[in-house]
Amino acid sequence: MRFISPVLKRVVYPALQRVNCLRPRGHEGQLSIVTYHGVRPAGYISGDQALDGGLVTAESFRAQLRLLKKRYHVISPEHFRLWLRGKEFLPPWSVLLTCDDGLRNNLTEMLPILQKAGLRCLFFVTGASTSETRRMLWYEELYLLFREASPGRFEAGCGDVSVDCEFGPREQRRSLWWNAVKELSAVGAKSRECVLQIARQQLGGKRAPEFERHYEAACRRFEILTAADLRQLAAGGMTIGAHTMNHPLLSLMPERLAFEEISASKAALESVLGIPVWGMAYPFGGPDSVSPDVLDMPHRAGFEAAFLNFGGGLGFDLPVYSLPRVHVTAEMNLAEFEAHVSGLHERLHGFAGRAVDRPEKSSFLVKAA
Repeated sequence: MRFISPVLKRVVYPALQRVNCLRPRGHEGQLSIVTYHGVRPAGYISGDQALDGGLVTAESFRAQLRLLKKRYHVISPEHFRLWLRGKEFLPPWSVLLTCDDGLRNNLTEMLPILQKAGLRCLFFVTGASTSETRRMLWYEELYLLFREASPGRFEAGCGDVSVDCEFGPREQRRSLWWNAVKELSAVGAKSRECVLQIARQQLGGKRAPEFERHYEAACRRFEILTAADLRQLAAGGMTIGAHTMNHPLLSLMPERLAFEEISASKAALESVLGIPVWGMAYPFGGPDSVSPDVLDMPHRAGFEAAFLNFGGGLGFDLPVYSLPRVHVTAEMNLAEFEAHVSGLHERLHGFAGRAVDRPEKSSFLVKAA
């Protein structure tokens, strides 16, 4: 399937879209959940396609919304919540828009486009956005520090965690960074912040070129929303969900710390917004980011639904606490985007024997009406 995918992307999907064959037959109760990670700010010049691969351009975002409005029924988060409760039906070809991480460009770039299109989105943000201090997601800041560091050894020990690595060629830095992310996900926020502070002191001598080229655009790319931003986003008609307090890999954490990450984010966001926060998305959201024990935690914490970041497309009988989503990437053309939304891409991977394994345990299902 790896070798066939470029043909699907460039030939098969565009051909099927031209003859309106990407969308399956319409039935009530079908739902496809789409997730973004932001829109590249005007003036931002990417220095790392791997890092920025989840950010679509404003032009692509508008085109995708136009397609969804023309060929699907884009439902609001409130409609989705009523459906979860059995109080509302889903029209054929229903799509729910979501967005993860709570980057500042969600407010500056995404919100105006959504409002002009008359659409609403469910934004999942971390508990760090309940502060009025502008900051970055810890793992993105760490990535930039590792990427720009001079060759040599880096050691940082704080409490119950120690990070020790040797910086060599740049092409090896990503694996070093990801190993550090896994190490730092397994501990509490204080130990994680301590290591990050040492990294800032030892490795922060060279600023990332993204900030040198266009500082304000880079800030909109990397900074997360503040409490004031959250209130503005909600006032603009959007719905706010939780993305844990600090965005760790929950599957690597002790059960107590993982549950605190989930439950504390709900309480923190509700305190700032003054309204119930009923949905959450698992950080990173891939198959390795959750475990059966983690999948039970959102319900225990009082959430009504929880979302993964893979396996999406139109479907029925969805697991409420492991809802599959289509992860939109910057490299998707419009036909490929629709192939994912319609579920065709996922079905083809299943036929080829390469379907992604779903989590073993799902506590609840939403049945087709």
